Amino acid sequence: MVKIALTPDWFLGKDLIIDVFSFLVLVIFAFFAYKSYKMSKNKGTFSLGRGLGFIALAELADIMTKLVLYYHIGPSRAIGEALITSNIVGSVDIFYYAGFFFYRFFMLLGLYFIYRLPKNRKRSIEDYILMFYFILISAFLSQEFFYIFHATALILLGLIIASYIKVYRENKFFNTKILIAGFSILAVSQMFFLFSEIPILFAIADVVELISYIIFLGLIIRIWKHGKEKKSNGNNIRYAGDSSRKRRKH
Repeated sequence: MVKIALTPDWFLGKDLIIDVFSFLVLVIFAFFAYKSYKMSKNKGTFSLGRGLGFIALAELADIMTKLVLYYHIGPSRAIGEALITSNIVGSVDIFYYAGFFFYRFFMLLGLYFIYRLPKNRKRSIEDYILMFYFILISAFLSQEFFYIFHATALILLGLIIASYIKVYRENKFFNTKILIAGFSILAVSQMFFLFSEIPILFAIADVVELISYIIFLGLIIRIWKHGKEKKSNGNNIRYAGDSSRKRRKH
């Protein structure tokens, strides 16, 4: 079986904890965004939640694949043993490739939707089809050349950061600033992942990625704590995204 995941043996288990934490943060953030959208009907909030929801699906695909193929935990042990003892090596390969393909595909798709969030101009269905095609190709090629995925994610994150910097210059909201910081650190993790064939750099990349999700968790706590205030001063979740209105003076 071809080794797709580059997790060093001494880091097994720790990477899964990071993945589970990241998944939970993303699900909570997506839930907050959807709940806010139901109240405000702000399309930007919905797009942010949708993008983070896709990234949560990516993390879930990564977790499930690793549980079955690397860890003997609960039901995953029976599934993994069934695959391995079936004497059909191709079955393991297919599961392996499919799991990590969906991780990469949903991750890139989520980043693309977040990148599109602050944009005001409309896109045609042809534009979306073309972008979907390039994301699909990037995810497929990453099966053999893992660095293509991380390079594509890094480019998307760079575009996201540049877009939100423009938004922050207009609204000056602290939540937007936190979002920029989180995505910036996530971009740094992708830089380390580009060289993740070196075991220590893979571990560093995972830890840096964890820091970015801790920042997102801090943003969730801040929104939960202050978002319902009458004078929220930009603390509502919709001010973490595409709102470019000037800060009101209180």
